[in-house]
Amino acid sequence: MVRATKPARGKKVEDGQRVAVLQVITRLIVGGAQETVLSTAALLDKTRFHVEVLCGGQTGSEGSLIEEARALGISLTILPDLVREINPWRDLRALLEIYRIIKNNRYVIVHTHSSKAGVLGRAAAWLAGTPLIVHTVHGWSFHDYMSPLMRRIFLWLERRMAACTNALVVVSSHDMEKGLQEKIGKPEQYQRIRSAIAMEEFDPVRVSREQVRQELGLPLDALVLGNVGRFSPQKNPLAWVRVASIVARHLPECHFLLVGDGPLRARVEERLVQEGIAERTILTGLRRDVPRMLAAMDVFLLTSLWEGLPRVIPQALAMQVPVVAQRVGGVAEAILHNETGFLCDPGDLEEIAKWCVELLQNRHLRHEMGKRGRDYVLKEFHQQQMLRQLAALYEDLLARAYI
Repeated sequence: MVRATKPARGKKVEDGQRVAVLQVITRLIVGGAQETVLSTAALLDKTRFHVEVLCGGQTGSEGSLIEEARALGISLTILPDLVREINPWRDLRALLEIYRIIKNNRYVIVHTHSSKAGVLGRAAAWLAGTPLIVHTVHGWSFHDYMSPLMRRIFLWLERRMAACTNALVVVSSHDMEKGLQEKIGKPEQYQRIRSAIAMEEFDPVRVSREQVRQELGLPLDALVLGNVGRFSPQKNPLAWVRVASIVARHLPECHFLLVGDGPLRARVEERLVQEGIAERTILTGLRRDVPRMLAAMDVFLLTSLWEGLPRVIPQALAMQVPVVAQRVGGVAEAILHNETGFLCDPGDLEEIAKWCVELLQNRHLRHEMGKRGRDYVLKEFHQQQMLRQLAALYEDLLARAYI
């Protein structure tokens, strides 16, 4: 179990007393980390925990979950100076404002998510004397595609912040191993809690595949290769289009479905035309009915360059859609190779396309992998399990920190 890494400040929280928790995240865009924050704030045991959310105001082409948070009745504070980009003046103002909010509201637990909020939120919580500080790593802030200087800066920040953090939650074992390898925190600080999904929403029995295809204008009997995600450098959508074009050469009847939006959308549209598959590709833009979009697909393809553990993989598997993905980050923990999908070497687009074609051509294989995928997700990624584990972590930290 996790144990506190610094002395707690404050009085003992009695068993029947509600614990004030602040979840801090940089942006409430449509994404896995953000959806985890909302489900935690909305569903964690309200008789024991009072959870509030603090976020920046940026949204953009990736879409916004701010109105959804309000509709769920979540107590939400929006801080305009909390922005994703590095901006020394705004970052300082955000730090001071987060400090003021934490100090005035006397939260017992401050739980941060994402890189910028992870640094500013934990620093402010420590300065404010917050008894317990937790940070969830949804994929580390440093990666091999940034400049060496920036990587060193982010590594230094992660190491410094870990020193004032009681628990580091990771969504994949890979991130735990990577963090320890880079000397971020100590083994006893880490706990793996999957970023899970609501299985009752991702149920293929509840969705009419034919109806969704009719709405989207997809032929009912067509083979469909799809994706749900942000059009951002991390998600590597231009490589996705390249793989789709290779698949199209082998399977001229195949159609393509891209769900989402982001800063690279214009380049994706341009590349689809260049590859000659624009007429067979549907770009839906942002959609919140992800289970319905997944139901229209035969195979899900993910080409991300780096990941923590993307929730969209268990979401696809829950809908009995097998997944082909590059073997990066925690992706290998979400896909059982040759059982629920296929894992490929990063950058080998021909290999990725080969497995996509293999699945698209073999209906029986897709069906068997789909069944195994849903069974696997039920055991490993159920939302109620995530909530139980998080509550247990909070209780363990409270028991150990308040003496």
